Amino acid sequence: MIRKPITIGISNGLEARPIAMLVQVASQYVSNIYLESEERKVNAKSIMGMMSLGLDTGESVTVSVDGADEEEAMKSIEEYLSKPSE
Repeated sequence: MIRKPITIGISNGLEARPIAMLVQVASQYVSNIYLESEERKVNAKSIMGMMSLGLDTGESVTVSVDGADEEEAMKSIEEYLSKPSE
Protein backbone atom coordinates (compact mmCIF):
# COMPACT_ATOMS: atom_id res chain seq x y z
CA MET A 1 0.00 0.00 0.00
CA ILE A 2 1.16 3.50 -0.88
CA ARG A 3 -0.15 6.63 0.87
CA LYS A 4 0.71 10.14 -0.28
CA PRO A 5 -0.57 13.66 0.38
CA ILE A 6 -1.35 15.55 -2.82
CA THR A 7 -2.42 19.16 -3.30
CA ILE A 8 -5.18 19.74 -5.86
CA GLY A 9 -3.78 21.77 -8.75
CA ILE A 10 -6.79 21.62 -11.07
CA SER A 11 -7.79 25.28 -11.57
CA ASN A 12 -11.53 24.86 -10.90
CA GLY A 13 -11.14 22.25 -8.18
CA LEU A 14 -12.87 18.92 -8.51
CA GLU A 15 -16.10 19.81 -10.29
CA ALA A 16 -18.18 17.38 -12.41
CA ARG A 17 -15.95 17.19 -15.50
CA PRO A 18 -12.59 16.89 -13.68
CA ILE A 19 -14.14 14.29 -11.37
CA ALA A 20 -15.37 12.24 -14.33
CA MET A 21 -11.84 12.37 -15.78
CA LEU A 22 -10.32 11.34 -12.43
CA VAL A 23 -12.71 8.38 -12.19
CA GLN A 24 -11.65 7.34 -15.70
CA VAL A 25 -7.95 7.55 -14.74
CA ALA A 26 -8.53 5.54 -11.54
CA SER A 27 -10.67 2.94 -13.31
CA GLN A 28 -7.77 1.97 -15.60
CA TYR A 29 -6.09 0.22 -12.66
CA VAL A 30 -6.96 -2.93 -10.73
CA SER A 31 -5.65 -1.43 -7.47
CA ASN A 32 -8.01 -0.02 -4.87
CA ILE A 33 -7.66 3.78 -4.90
CA TYR A 34 -9.05 6.06 -2.19
CA LEU A 35 -8.95 9.81 -1.56
CA GLU A 36 -9.15 11.02 2.02
CA SER A 37 -10.06 14.54 3.07
CA GLU A 38 -10.51 15.34 6.74
CA GLU A 39 -12.58 12.46 8.14
CA ARG A 40 -13.92 11.20 4.80
CA LYS A 41 -12.49 8.37 2.70
CA VAL A 42 -13.92 7.86 -0.79
CA ASN A 43 -13.31 5.33 -3.56
CA ALA A 44 -11.68 7.22 -6.47
CA LYS A 45 -13.57 4.97 -8.90
CA SER A 46 -16.94 6.20 -7.59
CA ILE A 47 -18.18 9.34 -9.33
CA MET A 48 -20.84 9.99 -6.68
CA GLY A 49 -18.38 9.48 -3.85
CA MET A 50 -15.88 11.84 -5.45
CA MET A 51 -18.56 14.50 -6.01
CA SER A 52 -19.41 14.36 -2.30
CA LEU A 53 -15.90 15.48 -1.30
CA GLY A 54 -16.28 18.94 -2.87
CA LEU A 55 -12.54 19.58 -3.17
CA ASP A 56 -11.14 22.91 -4.37
CA THR A 57 -7.85 24.04 -5.86
CA GLY A 58 -5.11 24.20 -3.23
CA GLU A 59 -6.76 21.69 -0.88
CA SER A 60 -4.73 18.69 0.19
CA VAL A 61 -5.94 15.09 0.05
CA THR A 62 -4.28 11.85 1.00
CA VAL A 63 -4.32 9.28 -1.77
CA SER A 64 -3.99 5.62 -0.83
CA VAL A 65 -3.45 2.93 -3.44
CA ASP A 66 -3.27 -0.80 -2.78
CA GLY A 67 -2.88 -3.52 -5.39
CA ALA A 68 -0.80 -5.11 -8.12
CA ASP A 69 -0.34 -1.89 -10.13
CA GLU A 70 -0.26 0.56 -7.20
CA GLU A 71 2.91 2.41 -8.26
CA GLU A 72 1.62 3.17 -11.75
CA ALA A 73 -1.81 4.09 -10.38
CA MET A 74 -0.34 6.49 -7.81
CA LYS A 75 1.79 8.17 -10.47
CA SER A 76 -1.21 8.71 -12.77
CA ILE A 77 -3.48 9.99 -9.99
CA GLU A 78 -0.78 12.35 -8.71
CA GLU A 79 -0.09 13.70 -12.21
CA TYR A 80 -3.79 14.29 -12.83
CA LEU A 81 -4.56 15.97 -9.50
CA SER A 82 -1.42 18.12 -9.42
CA LYS A 83 -1.51 19.62 -12.89
CA PRO A 84 -3.37 22.87 -13.54
CA SER A 85 -6.19 22.37 -16.02
CA GLU A 86 -5.92 24.03 -19.39
